[in-house]
Amino acid sequence: MKRRVLRMRKVDKYVFDAVKSGEKTVETRAATDSFRRIEVGDILVFSCDGEKFEKEIKNIKIFRSVDEMVGKIDFKKIMPFISSVDEMKKVYDSFPNYRDKIKKLGLISFELK
Repeated sequence: MKRRVLRMRKVDKYVFDAVKSGEKTVETRAATDSFRRIEVGDILVFSCDGEKFEKEIKNIKIFRSVDEMVGKIDFKKIMPFISSVDEMKKVYDSFPNYRDKIKKLGLISFELK
């Protein structure tokens, strides 16, 4: 079992809080090599604005696109604070270079315990 720190921007504190409360049960990232090395049972240490907490990974899946991912995972588990898949895509597009990263690398999802 390994620990992996996931930093969140202060502007995304609402996402951090949703994971912490258990409202958000799936964390996603662009599927870079470093994220692909994470395994079921590893611990994600979420960090935002000086606050930290841990969640264990229950399941991992890799997808080629947002559309493929939402075909397998309810988007409300990933972003419980939005109301549609189109809105989800806009959120992903708001992160610097994320559209290109997803197109090139796909997405990795971490289902949290």
